[in-house]
Amino acid sequence: MKLLPTPPADATKFCNFITGSPTPFQAVANLSARLVESGFKPISERLLNSAELANGGKYFYTRNQSSLVAFTLPKNPSPTTAISIVAGHTDSPCLKIRPVSKRETHGYLQIGVETYGGGTWPTWFDRDLGLAGRVIVAQDDGKFVSKLINLHRPLMRIPNLAPHLDRTLIDEMKINKETNIRPIAGLAAEILNEKKDKAETSNGEKKSGMQERHDPMLLKMIAEELDCGVEHIQDFELSLYDVQPAQVGGMSNEFIFAARMDNLMTSYSAIEALCEHATTSKTDDDNVHAVIVFDNEEIGSISNHGAESNILPSFVERIVAMPEFAEIGYQRMLAHSFLISADMGHALHPNYSDKYELNNSPKMNAGPVIKTNANGRYTSTAQTTFLLRQVAKKVGVPLQDYEVRNDSSCGSTIGPHLSTYLRTVDIGLATLAMHSIRETAGSADVRMYIDLFKGFFDHFAEIDKALKVD
Repeated sequence: MKLLPTPPADATKFCNFITGSPTPFQAVANLSARLVESGFKPISERLLNSAELANGGKYFYTRNQSSLVAFTLPKNPSPTTAISIVAGHTDSPCLKIRPVSKRETHGYLQIGVETYGGGTWPTWFDRDLGLAGRVIVAQDDGKFVSKLINLHRPLMRIPNLAPHLDRTLIDEMKINKETNIRPIAGLAAEILNEKKDKAETSNGEKKSGMQERHDPMLLKMIAEELDCGVEHIQDFELSLYDVQPAQVGGMSNEFIFAARMDNLMTSYSAIEALCEHATTSKTDDDNVHAVIVFDNEEIGSISNHGAESNILPSFVERIVAMPEFAEIGYQRMLAHSFLISADMGHALHPNYSDKYELNNSPKMNAGPVIKTNANGRYTSTAQTTFLLRQVAKKVGVPLQDYEVRNDSSCGSTIGPHLSTYLRTVDIGLATLAMHSIRETAGSADVRMYIDLFKGFFDHFAEIDKALKVD
């Protein structure tokens, strides 16, 4: 039997990253490890003093464990120094454990969850669901620490209703997000929850708040995974996820089948490009090169760690506070800088081609996509798309175009928020089933995405001099 073509190495590495990054917290931790591997120095945003930054240095810091800023500083800054930024987001639609999640229904142990973002929720039914996130834990010294946790095994499931019981429900895929999306975690809840000891502890005192709000078996699993007592668990942010690993597939290994590619594909590819630029690039321009990945894009970016926070402006302020950049100043730095807002895009779906504007319908494995919208849902302009096309031409990466039909709604990105500060272009990669629990992308596109970002870091400062628009 003829063997399949070998999967692209970058696609395989990306699949490993996705599988190990079930929530933004794990994603940022894995990206941070990659940066450290490439010689970037971790610093604290809370303690950061611009005087501690050095020309030619490589640094990164995080906020809320779910957003990240990584950057390189030029060896020889000049009055024309600007910042070349690739920005994306780390969050994806998911189901989050409620603050009070304990639930028993007809002998089933269930877990209360809340929908996060605009997920295609029917795809979450009949999947093996694990649990991951972060937990605030009390230490013996009286202090507290935030620990990451990943219960990577099938713990829960949301079963579909058999078609025999309600054919219209199945045919029309009608679900109630409150009553129908309740994961089943076990049977014999009265035994699992140890009802004999449900009201009081052995000393007659009320149980802790966490024990009152969440199932004891859930807390016990968390405690065992973190090697601590249940009483040490103070709070948590936990999300459900599909435990099936990301995979390269298709008859010629041309696809990637995975969760959360919107938008961990950008997060991964941008950091890879920055690391490659920092370690292999022979160019020595005078720009600052940066990757910023935000949290909470799927719910509007309005948070302390989202794109509408002060993450971007405070980063720029710290750069211009360095003595070498003082004469440039904050406003001038922003005026000269450029940002790529990178997110996933919609590939032409063969079964729903009437939903696309056919002259602007991207295909997988045909290169990154420039996203344009006349009503400002994307930020691409003639100026910003021209400059990006020049970068792509320089490094030999093909580009595609996407616009939504006039009779269709259009999604948005972090681009509109960030374009209020500086020049911005919106791009992405062609994908199918965006916001499904399993999305589909092209395996060859990963390397083209990385090459485009690296080319942006390598060459944009030079290319930007060719066109001046005030």
